[in-house]
Amino acid sequence: MIGVLTHHWAKEGSFEKAKTLLIGNGEAQSKAPGFVSRTTLYSRSHSRQITSLVLWESDEIYDDWKTSPERSAAMTGADLLWESPPVSERFDIS
Repeated sequence: MIGVLTHHWAKEGSFEKAKTLLIGNGEAQSKAPGFVSRTTLYSRSHSRQITSLVLWESDEIYDDWKTSPERSAAMTGADLLWESPPVSERFDIS
């Protein structure tokens, strides 16, 4: 199992749209094969930072999700909402 931790920073005035988009992405993820769980974190020190921790059964399954049409549809327009590119890191879970 792997965990994917991703930090997003919404542009000024775009937080609610970014939050809604990421909630929709989470709903789409939850229907994907190999999805385990998702937790969304809202930073206390940066009011426009949204971080998610998503657990997947394997790297291969996550890679399939990243290139899926469902993800593409869920994240349409996301690039317009970010102050800087999202930063992701994968972790092994034991």
